Amino acid sequence: MRLSELFGKEIVNLYNGCRLGAIGETDLIIDSRTGKIQSLVLPRKPNLLNIWFEGRQLIVPWEAVRKIGNDVIVVDLDNTSDSLGKFAL
Repeated sequence: MRLSELFGKEIVNLYNGCRLGAIGETDLIIDSRTGKIQSLVLPRKPNLLNIWFEGRQLIVPWEAVRKIGNDVIVVDLDNTSDSLGKFAL
């Protein structure tokens, strides 16, 4: 799959059905040696529940991607496990 084919796809969490963002709003971390995607970097949009995380990003490991469809990329981020990703400034 080409990177251009990912552009515009919504990223949805399988665990709770939340929309996390879209490719185009995100950055990708790519291994420079292999050219493979390592993770998605999603901007955190502040709201009442996560206002203390304002300015941070959610880093989703590529291993959390479960399915890439025509319009949606489904990721599995379970809030009770380490698969939630990491926060970065």
